[in-house]
Order: sequence, then C-alpha cells, then structure tokens
Amino acid sequence: MTEDEILAEFRSCDALLEGHFILSSGRHGAQYLQCARLLMDPARASRMAEALVTKIPQNIRRSIDIVVSPAMGGVIIGHEMGRALGLEALFLERPDGTFELRRGFRLKPGQKVLMMEDVVTTGLSSREAIQAIRDAGGDVIAAGALIDRSNGAAQFDVPFFPLVTLDVPSYAADELPPELAAIPATKPGSRAGIPAG
Repeated sequence: MTEDEILAEFRSCDALLEGHFILSSGRHGAQYLQCARLLMDPARASRMAEALVTKIPQNIRRSIDIVVSPAMGGVIIGHEMGRALGLEALFLERPDGTFELRRGFRLKPGQKVLMMEDVVTTGLSSREAIQAIRDAGGDVIAAGALIDRSNGAAQFDVPFFPLVTLDVPSYAADELPPELAAIPATKPGSRAGIPAG
C-alpha cells in the first residue's frame, strides 16, 4: 500500500480528523488520529498489519518470537501484527501508572519481541513499554507503529518501523498560531475526561 492509500483508509473512516484538538499529551494540534476508528473494521486492521509487515526487513521479521503492545491503543494492531506474523500477541497494562504484563501473560527469558504501538507522538510511552518488556525478560529487537506523528523525531534504541510518518505540528496552549486559536478546541481521545496539562 502507498502512503496515500493508507491515509485514504484513515480518512474514509474518520480516523484522521481536521480541526483544533487537545492531544493526550496536553499539546494542541490541527489534526487528530483516532486509530480505534481505523481498527474497528477487522479487514482494514488486517490490511494495515500486512502492509506494515512488509516494511520490516526479513532478517528482523524472522527473528521475532512474539508481539507485545501497550494497552489500550496498541492492543488491536498488536493482535493483528501477531496474526500477520503468525505469532502470539500480548499486551501491557498500567494498573498503577507503570506498564506491566498481567492476566497470566509471561515472556520467556530472552524471547525476541516486536513492541507494537498504534500512534507514536513523542515516543515516551513506547520507551516505557520497551523497558517494561525488558523488565519482564523480553529482548525487544524492533518497534512498530501504524503512525509516527513525530515526523521521525521519536528515538528508540531498537529499529523503528512505522507504516506512515506524518509531520503533524503540535503546540503548547500558550503558543497557538492564530488560525488554530480561532477554532474551539476539542479533546476527542481516550483520555477526554482528563484535563489537559
């Protein structure tokens, strides 16, 4: 799939919105990605995972033993990546603010892991997920995401394979450009009830 075809999939299901949004980081932006809308169609989710698998070099693909993703956003695409790779897929949760494996999920010592996200903005939560996987005994050999909205600025100590890289500027509340400040802000994400900070 080309980048234009992938973004057309996002737009067709209102997963890529235009306006004034308060992002989960608290920053403001003119575009908002809601991957859950994209992934609610299992056939579309499968197509996205299959397209991403082709971006991962074969030597890395063959080395992956298991896929681990952070909840909530990464759960569906992590599962689909597991399916596309023919591997099991686990997910991390944050019951007390720190990622951990629960529900009887375990990694074998040294098990080679693909850490899979839906959207990477700053990379902080992905780095926290990678560390949690390592703490659980896994060996993270690559990270993947549907969308890298950092435009390549998010850095990891493993190879990173996004399906699409977008340059989506974000702004602090006191740095809004006039055209964005003129539009009322909405907070459409999964943390909509949490005050922006």
